[in-house]
Amino acid sequence: MSASRVAVVTGAGAGIGRAYAERLAADGFTVAGVDLTAPDGFAHGFAADVTDPASVEACVAAITETAGPPAVLVNNVGTYPVIKWDDLTLDELRRVMAINFESAYLMCKACVPAMRDAGWGRIINVASRTLWLAVPDMAAYLAAKGAVVGLTRSLATDLGVHGITANVVAPGLTRTATMEASTPEALFEMTRNMQPIKRTQEPADLVGIVSFLASDDAAYMTGQTVMVDGGLIRL
Repeated sequence: MSASRVAVVTGAGAGIGRAYAERLAADGFTVAGVDLTAPDGFAHGFAADVTDPASVEACVAAITETAGPPAVLVNNVGTYPVIKWDDLTLDELRRVMAINFESAYLMCKACVPAMRDAGWGRIINVASRTLWLAVPDMAAYLAAKGAVVGLTRSLATDLGVHGITANVVAPGLTRTATMEASTPEALFEMTRNMQPIKRTQEPADLVGIVSFLASDDAAYMTGQTVMVDGGLIRL
């Protein structure tokens, strides 16, 4: 792997996104971490609203100028509100779609030209195993993650000829500070009991698959959804 390749990770300020960024840095990539406020601890940290086209364009231009053209893109940023169907407004649906889906579209639009020019690129979009479960009160979230999977499959079809792969990572319930603040411990316990691998998922459990999908070893794999969830969902 060329040490000059730049990996862009959204939602890199904390949690799973930060774990992805740290692993890619350990793999030798120059990592550009993107969040609403520039994440601490990055040589290349950038602030952007990834739901805003102008902000995304400016951010990717700054990354290209200071770190180099993007070669790997990890679209990790997301939100997961629990909203009863009767309470789900069109405005709230659009907000959730913007954060979980449109952000991935905008980041891909901004980063793909550099990948096409280089004849090499890796797009890694993050969905959720929740898409394959009967979970109530998450219509907006599940719609957005379903759109992410569809977008990724289309990107794989359209961009493969340029040496660009596009794949989805679908995590299970992962223990992060944000998730702990909004999730009863009983749900973590129930999930552990349902999984063949009977422990709670940690961010460290997800970094290996992202490392692989970003590598030259994954050159012949595209359009796939990889479930990393302790074995509960089988694709």
